Amino acid sequence: MRMPSRPRQCVLSALLLSLLLFLSSLWLPQGSIQSCEQSWGPCLNVYTPTRQVAPADVPEELGGNDIIGECAGQQFQVSRLLLHLNSALGPASDVLLDPYLLCWEELIKFMEALGPLVGFFTHKVEEKITLIRQLSLEESARLNAIPDERVAPPPPHAYRSVRSMLEAELQRGVVSFDRETPSGSRTLLRLHRSLLWLQLLLEKLGTEREGRSMGDLCRDAYLEVLAPHHPWLVQRAAELVFRTMPDRSAFLQLVCVRTQEEAEPVMRVVVAAIREIHRRTQKELEISNMLDLP
Repeated sequence: MRMPSRPRQCVLSALLLSLLLFLSSLWLPQGSIQSCEQSWGPCLNVYTPTRQVAPADVPEELGGNDIIGECAGQQFQVSRLLLHLNSALGPASDVLLDPYLLCWEELIKFMEALGPLVGFFTHKVEEKITLIRQLSLEESARLNAIPDERVAPPPPHAYRSVRSMLEAELQRGVVSFDRETPSGSRTLLRLHRSLLWLQLLLEKLGTEREGRSMGDLCRDAYLEVLAPHHPWLVQRAAELVFRTMPDRSAFLQLVCVRTQEEAEPVMRVVVAAIREIHRRTQKELEISNMLDLP
């Protein structure tokens, strides 16, 4: 006897959810802190905004304050994302880690607003944010444990910026080029790849006016950037997620505009800021030969 249509749909939905629950541990693969390795449950909401960062001096073309404002009634704020992006632009083409992680907290809200299946995977990004901050706290404790500061002043904090973290972890030998290690450098590399994925998605959403859906654009960016680093099962799960994404009107609402024409200048500013952060991080990872860490 064939199962009635509605019960069959419920069973299929339950099977799909179970598959996503299993595959979530593989999404954007990355070593994480012990509690997250033991159970994914407590890691679903581990991130909390820590503090606001004062905006840095940035080029006028990256400002965007004249076209981007607060959007009432929603968690994601494109103006707040731009503030953190600009604040992350450190001196000498470096990237400051605190505002960089705050950028990711805002991007998590963006992904979660695209639907429960899209937001479901963001907990892996949250784990990475938590890991880098935990390593930063451990570094602070290590520096504070220096017995006699009169002999030699403690070195600058390693996790202040991308450059200082990469250099310090290389010197301390905590980065392995042969096996997976829970280092800040390896964790940053995974975030770096994901940032390019979102950069390409936002760029497509800001330039392609009609035709393909948001799921199609997200799939294109994923196949170009992240799919080569994911196992087959994760790629299939991602395909299911792209099919559930809302239409492009939901994106317009997220960036607080009414039409695609209004969205274009907003996306140009945001994508330019993300591109500059990605360019600087890419350069530091190249200098340290860390673009292919396992």
